[in-house]
Amino acid sequence: MQFILDLLKSILFGIVQGITEWLPISSTGHLILLDSILPLEPADFFEVFKVVIQFGSILAVVVLYFHRLNPWSKKKSRAKQKETFELWKKVIVGAIPAAILGFLLDDIIEGYLSANFIIAITLIAYGIIFIVVEKHPKTPTIYTLDELDYKTSLKIGCFQCLALIPGTSRSGSTILGGLYSGCTRTIASEFSFFVAVPIMLGASGLKLVKYFMESGFFSFGQLIVLLFGTFISFVVSLFAIRALLSYVRKHDFTAFGWYRIVLGILVILFFYVL
Repeated sequence: MQFILDLLKSILFGIVQGITEWLPISSTGHLILLDSILPLEPADFFEVFKVVIQFGSILAVVVLYFHRLNPWSKKKSRAKQKETFELWKKVIVGAIPAAILGFLLDDIIEGYLSANFIIAITLIAYGIIFIVVEKHPKTPTIYTLDELDYKTSLKIGCFQCLALIPGTSRSGSTILGGLYSGCTRTIASEFSFFVAVPIMLGASGLKLVKYFMESGFFSFGQLIVLLFGTFISFVVSLFAIRALLSYVRKHDFTAFGWYRIVLGILVILFFYVL
């Protein structure tokens, strides 16, 4: 009975992960809040679960952008292959800051910065920032990924470090960094997708290694729950990525800002007032 219950929870967690990973509203924050209401036990399993199911979201990016991200595609000219290698170099540069800080601060983040109150505050704070940024938009100067240079990639990567605090949103911080650096909303969103690949792969790998060292291998039931949640995350992410790109072609991010503020207030009321 407990296994069936955990499997149903993994479906819900996978749906939430698939949607919130790519929207600027914080997937980790949503998963932690959801676990506060419907806990996935034991606690150390949830800590690795909430990170590893991000692998499903990574696969969605790889599937949707396989041709674009594949530098060895025979359908590409030598010039296009070279451009793809350049794109990967920019992605790696953008991933370096968060990779270093994430590795060094992983225990601190897990132990001290995952409280519901902190998530609520970061949801509200960055919601306000999104609204302010969209009320005073910067004129775009970068309309294609080829125009995005290494300096801009590193700047966006530094913004991504903000997302180490749960509730901030990895996609939200990188999109803000892209907008601040002069990218269009579409380019900021796409680069956010790409720079997530090495970061999320590294985070998933680190969590797995730490879990195996501290708790041993997963039980059969835990493995099924993890794989199922990852698969659901993959499927939902396919739709979420397409939906976000379609949305930003016609709209700005103000609605996401208001959503964050409302959710943050509800979290404070639910956990600390009512």
